[in-house]
Amino acid sequence: MAIVALTTCSRLTDYETSIAMAGATVRPLDPRMAAADSAIDGVDALVLTGGADVDPRFYGERPHATFLAAEAGRDLFELALARAAIDRGLPLLAICRGVQVLNVAAGGSLVQDIGAEVHGALVHQVDTTPSTIAHEVLVASGSMLATLMADRLEGDALMVNSRHHQAVKQLAPGFVASATAPDGVIEAIELADLPFCVGVQWHPENFWRTGEFRALFEGLLRVAG
Repeated sequence: MAIVALTTCSRLTDYETSIAMAGATVRPLDPRMAAADSAIDGVDALVLTGGADVDPRFYGERPHATFLAAEAGRDLFELALARAAIDRGLPLLAICRGVQVLNVAAGGSLVQDIGAEVHGALVHQVDTTPSTIAHEVLVASGSMLATLMADRLEGDALMVNSRHHQAVKQLAPGFVASATAPDGVIEAIELADLPFCVGVQWHPENFWRTGEFRALFEGLLRVAG
């Protein structure tokens, strides 16, 4: 059975359940326990989870007034973890904050507050219930995301939940945007040079009961072997 490394966060259960239901064993990673490179020794894939904001000093900016720091040690550990996974070609699925970590780790930057920086922005923080649908995203034709979610697409549209106030601004070199919201906010990214390196800004793990996004986790495991 494949082993999937999982960064720890305050809402871990749905991630663990989604991975287990896709057929893998979960290995939670505690930033206090290991160096990033050795933390992924012996694993078959990595999932970067959600959480608070990536410190903007890591992409050369001062914090916006809305900045909410992540747990101590998460930024340094997860940025190094993402770089190590890319260097190894380790299959990687990044979710919400994880997308932002992945993009910054590879040399990109972030929109620090969508409401303040994106004219005409949709509401991207909808907390009614974890699986509440917030808006649609438009998925790029020919992307890995389009292939994975083919059964759920209506044309090029996919309905998603949303709990983020930050997003990708400048894409890291080599990455492409594979989904955007109607307001132009980047909602998914991928690195085509690797067998599986996909990040989604919504929370697919919240749908483990109903399976709308199970294909993302199953796709990760198919590549992981």
